[in-house]
Amino acid sequence: MKILSRKLLHQLSFKQAIRRCTYSTGKVSDFGQPTSASHPQLMKEGEITPGIATKEYISRRKRLLELLPENSLAIIAAAPVKMMTDVVPYTFRQDADYLYLTGCQQPGGVAVLGHECGLCMFMPEPKPHDVVWQGLIAGVDAALEMFKAEEAYPVSKLDKILPNMIKRSSKLFHNKLTATPTYTDLETFQNAAHVGKVSDLSIFTHELRWVKSPSELKLMKESAAIACQALLQTMLHSKTYPHEGMLSSKVEYECRMRGAQRMAFNPVVGGGPNASVIHYSRNDQKIKDGDLVLMDVGCELHGYCSDLTRTWSPCGSFSSIQVELLCKGLKEIGILKRDAFRLYHQLNPTSIGHYLGMDVHDCSMISYDRPLKPGVVITIEPGIYVPSSFDGPERYQGTGIRIEDEVLITETGCEVLTGSMPKEIKHIESLLNNYSYTKGMEAATV
Repeated sequence: MKILSRKLLHQLSFKQAIRRCTYSTGKVSDFGQPTSASHPQLMKEGEITPGIATKEYISRRKRLLELLPENSLAIIAAAPVKMMTDVVPYTFRQDADYLYLTGCQQPGGVAVLGHECGLCMFMPEPKPHDVVWQGLIAGVDAALEMFKAEEAYPVSKLDKILPNMIKRSSKLFHNKLTATPTYTDLETFQNAAHVGKVSDLSIFTHELRWVKSPSELKLMKESAAIACQALLQTMLHSKTYPHEGMLSSKVEYECRMRGAQRMAFNPVVGGGPNASVIHYSRNDQKIKDGDLVLMDVGCELHGYCSDLTRTWSPCGSFSSIQVELLCKGLKEIGILKRDAFRLYHQLNPTSIGHYLGMDVHDCSMISYDRPLKPGVVITIEPGIYVPSSFDGPERYQGTGIRIEDEVLITETGCEVLTGSMPKEIKHIESLLNNYSYTKGMEAATV
């Protein structure tokens, strides 16, 4: 009854604050992340994050509790702030599990989920100095009203409240990737770990995140569409500006202009032999006339990632060698001569694809041997990477080709989410050459 009364008081004060700021002065309270009141262009009423409703977050927590053993406790910390220098932080990105369960996009918090307590959030307490320099953040009030926690406390009280919750639990699960001394230094936690009562929560959260809801799929489709449009514009840009760095900047610009909050990863823009380096990221070389460029890109839209790759020749035409490498078996063209399996693995050391979702390589605890289910999103990315040092025909050395698409598994088969992005040689050559011809005609007219 005491918890319910306190929650109702917080709820009333929170709503009054919103109402007072919204309707009396025209200003909206800032709780450190978008709300439907502060960002009506992004969010509908009833959503905690853009596209994901409050009831879906509550359902996620309920399903996790159903998976957790009886009388167990889950502890999930927010991602830490990482520093570029002593005073300059890297752009913050929330841990996927913490975001998936709470909707909170901010650092400093610890969430606890249990059958007895429901969702209990320990929230950071900003100092006046922090507010001046970094702005307001979500605190205890927001945890109860925005994120719908059953209980909420300042994080400074965690060492007094969490130990008792741990003592009453027979098993603990926590997110090892974001484990913080705030709770791992507690004597009760260390004692539980010492006797084998602590396990990784990811075995459960990844199971939940593996199959996407309709709301999640809508965001993933939008993220894929943004990445396709951005890469298409970059491809058209490549004939005039054949520089890795310029193409990297162009694709990020196009993604952000279409609403993406960030890139899902640093774009891979490998021209010529750089394309044979699978996760090449320097992006500092001019692309020679006639060389291929491999671009592996993806953006993040409200917590959901896209990922696709195309390889093309900025000059507008593929050479016979490049086409041959795409269309014929490596053995037929003389690249693989002996010990074919071992050599093939050298030329294609990657998996054929990976799961995709809130993280680029999503749900790593789910085996690739699992039969796929409707609602799962994967990438399919065949590739060949022939390094300059490879012992084979010289004309193929320093060649890298990858084609990557996002694929949604459906009840009747599959849907290619990046299917709008051309990948056939004839389509790419026609696109680049016709675009260049049109641009030339426009320039001549002027």
